[in-house]
Amino acid sequence: MCSCCPRTRNSTVTRIIYASILLLGTIVACIMLSPGVDEQLKRIPGFCEDGAGSSIPGLQADVDCQMFVGYKAVYRICFGMSMWFLVFAVLMINIKNSRDPRATIHNGFWFFKCAALVAITTGAFYIPDGPFTYTWFVVGCVGAFCFILIQLVLLVDFAHSWNESWVDKMETGNSRCWYAALLAVTILNYILSCIAVVLFFVFYTKPDGCFLNKFFISFNMLFCIVVSVVSVLHKVQVHYFSVDHSVLLSIFQQIAAPSPEPLEIENQTAVVIIGTEEPVLTSPYLQWWDGQSIVGLAIFVLCILYSSIRTSSTTQVNKLTMASKDSAILAEDGSSPDLSTGPRRVEDNERDMVQYSYSFFHCMLFLASLYIMMTLTNWYSPDADYTITSKWPAVWVKISSCWLYLALYTWTLVAPLIFTNRDFS
Repeated sequence: MCSCCPRTRNSTVTRIIYASILLLGTIVACIMLSPGVDEQLKRIPGFCEDGAGSSIPGLQADVDCQMFVGYKAVYRICFGMSMWFLVFAVLMINIKNSRDPRATIHNGFWFFKCAALVAITTGAFYIPDGPFTYTWFVVGCVGAFCFILIQLVLLVDFAHSWNESWVDKMETGNSRCWYAALLAVTILNYILSCIAVVLFFVFYTKPDGCFLNKFFISFNMLFCIVVSVVSVLHKVQVHYFSVDHSVLLSIFQQIAAPSPEPLEIENQTAVVIIGTEEPVLTSPYLQWWDGQSIVGLAIFVLCILYSSIRTSSTTQVNKLTMASKDSAILAEDGSSPDLSTGPRRVEDNERDMVQYSYSFFHCMLFLASLYIMMTLTNWYSPDADYTITSKWPAVWVKISSCWLYLALYTWTLVAPLIFTNRDFS
């Protein structure tokens, strides 16, 4: 059976498994949000037969079936995952190579580690409500913001890497073809960005109100225009032939920003305005599943997989993306030990030096778990009567991340002009 598997490296397999565990936890959290969970619980003999509001036989009174549905279940599942990754982040500090005994724990013992994850997650459901929900909401906001900062660096690196790759092909291959492709992508980015801005004004503003929404959209649009002008300056073009992906990427960052505001849904339409009334859920498991949340979650999964298995070209970003410059996950030089003599298909390529920081890798997955929690719950914190209470800090987390991304991208363009004695290649 092992001979049928492709040859790969231990560092790659380990990261893929951890990313798959995170994805599996996300799927379980999504299942807990589905409206049919309450009906399925009733079918279990002697367990929640009266629905989500009933108590569980044999357990204390403050632990009832409401813990297994809705936002409360997502908070506890993500609490278990995040604590599991946090323990490993602390345990794996300063591992230099795979000969360290702790590296064996990191790369093996999967049954026991998964059993510990299940135990921690199960124990989380015994935590009484009280201050847990609000406290974990605050922790989730902080952790999700930190994860967004890491994503911003990855997005900037992705934009520059895409530019460099296509420009190199334009200079070495069919220049007309690749120049046309660069121009087409640039025009497409601006068209999509303009369409998004128009839709923002249509669905998130009203002629006689929504002044804060108008400010957010207008300021972000002006910021994008400034970045576009900077990117086409002659002195900047000497260092970068820039295709402005930053505009479209920042527009997507803004898509999610207006929605967490304290909202009022008027006439059951798509028009969202700032108000004082709070929407009330009829049950703890009927959630808001819109296109924005699904797209955001899908892009998150792609980002975490990308950051787990990719190889970067700069030392600074290598430290962030857990990849080494000289040791790619997909080896380009093809140098590896001959494994054809045995069934072993996984190569230990970390006996001399680890290919990524184990501790930082788990720290990022810890933050990713918190980001998942905030994304699935739409950055809301439910109280005891299922009223969804929106928090202004969540609004500013998303808005500030959008502006920070544009500022960071602008800095990567102008930094070579300011610090001429440094190598930014």
